Amino acid sequence: MEKNYDLNDIVEMKKPHPCGANRWQIIRMGMDIRIKCTQCGHMVMMPRRDFEKKMKKVLEKAVEN
Repeated sequence: MEKNYDLNDIVEMKKPHPCGANRWQIIRMGMDIRIKCTQCGHMVMMPRRDFEKKMKKVLEKAVEN
């Protein structure tokens, strides 16, 4: 599977967060990936393999500097 996401991208997961939002910002990348809910600010860390299974699509690419 090709990596099509990057740091600070906004992604949509297969299941929405209990707060009702389904927009997550990638805030850390490594062996584990940490994502933050854009609505309530809740952070979740999961192994990269699980993240790739649970991610649906990239909604917004991060702005390149």
